[in-house]
Amino acid sequence: MAPPRDHGKKRRGQVKEAALAEADALISLAPDALDNILVRLHIRDAVRTSVLSRAWRHRWEALPSLDLHFPCLGGDDGAPAGLGSLEGILLRCPARVRLFHAELDGPYAGRVHDWLFVLARRGVEILDLSFNDSFPTLPSSVFSCSRLTSLSLFGCAIPLLPAGFVAFPELRKLTLANVHLEDYGEYQLEEIIRTSPLLDYLVLTDVFIGGEYIREWVIRAPNLRHLTICSENYYGWILKDLTCLNSAVIDWFDNVVHNDFAKFLSGLVQVRKLLVVSFNAPSAMIPKIILCTFHNLKSLKLRMHFCEQPPIMLAFCLLKSAPNLEKLKIEIYDKEEQKFEANGEFQNALWTDGMCANLQVVQMTGINWRRNEMCFIELILSKARLLRALCISYGGNVVMSSEDAINELLTYKRASAEAQVLFKGRET
Repeated sequence: MAPPRDHGKKRRGQVKEAALAEADALISLAPDALDNILVRLHIRDAVRTSVLSRAWRHRWEALPSLDLHFPCLGGDDGAPAGLGSLEGILLRCPARVRLFHAELDGPYAGRVHDWLFVLARRGVEILDLSFNDSFPTLPSSVFSCSRLTSLSLFGCAIPLLPAGFVAFPELRKLTLANVHLEDYGEYQLEEIIRTSPLLDYLVLTDVFIGGEYIREWVIRAPNLRHLTICSENYYGWILKDLTCLNSAVIDWFDNVVHNDFAKFLSGLVQVRKLLVVSFNAPSAMIPKIILCTFHNLKSLKLRMHFCEQPPIMLAFCLLKSAPNLEKLKIEIYDKEEQKFEANGEFQNALWTDGMCANLQVVQMTGINWRRNEMCFIELILSKARLLRALCISYGGNVVMSSEDAINELLTYKRASAEAQVLFKGRET
């Protein structure tokens, strides 16, 4: 009697043959194709390709460039998955490092100097460092990364520029968030921006500058296309030669009505898109701003409320200064109560000839059907002759039912026969 066939052994043989055939197919790829595959993988996955075949065992070590992502420490569950394997990766693969992104805590923060020294020699182009808890002073070796095209720093202190600092000649994007500069650090930041001739994207969010006195300093970047400044304090910014600026985000918190606010805004006249946050404007101060004219401004976004006078006044000042505005979006951050009555008569008195002459789309989110909000909607509908759509969504502190509000909206006169009121329901 013939012995029974070992079907399991046969299947294992077939799987092995298929794997060998697949490995042969991989090996037959051109070196450029192999590199193109590996550079698209996370470094952990690129290293894991070593098990595919003998020919792939050290293939990742010959890559022409590396992108190193370490988005969280979460627990190093085995090299090279975690940041602790970085030295080993750099030792085994001498490639240029194109990108290095890491979120760091105390145990790793002290090793940043050595890493930056190596990264600078490897010609790192994109550097993104976030410090989660220790708020260390960044080592000055960061300034030796002369080939940077993008630098993003979060949760650290920036040291003084070292002697002999030249520039970041290829830097295009600079993002500083929750960082501290030492006394006279504004001049240091001015120098970094000035000596980065290709800079086109600049974000300064919660950048704290040491010292007791505010000193004026200049943001001069002729190729800058986007600027974001969010700060609790006014730090003496002056905008000059921003001839290519296309968009800006401005949030000065309580200092939105600072005496130099109009002067600051005059440096933004060329923008096409502008976002201004004004809901923290103090009620005791009314901005008396004579604004320049924003001839290029097509899209304006305001984060505000209609409960007090200053943000309402600022909104009208901006609308007066944007004769070619086509799109207006208002995101309402609601206060507990309406302290100031800006009724139809008050708002109509603020309207001037030519306001919103080209306005086509208005979007209002988070409204609570307060009287000041309703009067503003009525004014826009009755004055904007080219208006095509008014989109509305309501917030969580409504003072009347949506049914009653919509019935009232339907009674408002419309200057544009094409104007549609689109009710989007509750804001998500």
